[in-house]
Parts: sequence; C-alpha cells; structure tokens
Amino acid sequence: MSDNRSKSAREFEGKDKLVERLVAINRVTKVTKGGRTFTFAAIVVVGDENGRIGWGLGKAGEVSAAITKGTEAAKKNLITIPVHKGTIPHEQTARFGGARVFLKPASAGTGVKAGGAMRAVLESVGVHDVLAKSKGSSNPHNLVKATIAALAEMRSPLMVARNRGVSVEKVFKG
Repeated sequence: MSDNRSKSAREFEGKDKLVERLVAINRVTKVTKGGRTFTFAAIVVVGDENGRIGWGLGKAGEVSAAITKGTEAAKKNLITIPVHKGTIPHEQTARFGGARVFLKPASAGTGVKAGGAMRAVLESVGVHDVLAKSKGSSNPHNLVKATIAALAEMRSPLMVARNRGVSVEKVFKG
C-alpha cells in the first residue's frame, strides 16, 4: 500500500485494481431466551481511485465475514464519477435520511478536508482536493449514501459543454 492510503484500505487484484475502505463496524445484540446473540454489520466502500466507487453493507456472525460480504456487495454496485484535475467539477449538496452533505471543489494542494465516512468515500473515488461539510446526522451509513448521491449527481465539464453546445473552454469562462 502507498503512504497516502488509510490503514484500513486493502487492494484487490482482478480486472480492475479496487481499494477497499472499512467505514464502520456495528455490533448488534439480539436477546433471546437462551441468552445474547452478537452479530456484526460492516459498511465498506470500494473504489479504483480513478472515478469509480461503490458501497456495500455486510452482516455476519464474525467481523471478517461481515467485511467480506460488504466488499462483495460494494463491487456489485460500482458507479462512475467525473473527477476533474483531482477535484470535483462543481459544488454539490445531497441528503439521505438525516444526513446532509456539501461538497465544494478546492484548488490543488488543499487535500481532502472531510471527516470520517465522507473522507473514505472521497479518497476511494480518487478526489485529492475537496472541501466537504457534513450537516445533520453523523450516522456513517447515511453519510456514505448521501456522499455517493452527491457525487452521482456531478456533471463533467465535457457533459455540460455538450448540453450547452459550446466548447469546454467556454464552460469555464462564463
């Protein structure tokens, strides 16, 4: 692993090089007549750090099995995000449940100014410079879903230029 990845990131070899980031683990207790039964739920973000990302939730009796299930679920729903010069193309807000997120492009060298679940999502996409703010709920499940929803609504400069019928340079000038 390279130095800029978090400790919880693991790489997978295959047709694409995907990086797994564990966002949160939740221990769930079920009380039955025979006593307490513990299970684990893990939310995992998988991305190629080049514009593709997916998230998954895995539930199992052991932590490692929950992470594996979450990773497999994340690989099944990969989406493509436009990344422009290491940042996002424009400002975006989104919400999921009680979580509200705000993403803003940043100049080169700023870094990922985001915390927790949002940071894992943005690093997995391959965004290197972004300003992000989480408002409302800090539930990692809803933050991951809101952040991915905001990224999914992004439009690349090329797409905006095609829709307007102008050149890409004119999109940035005015």
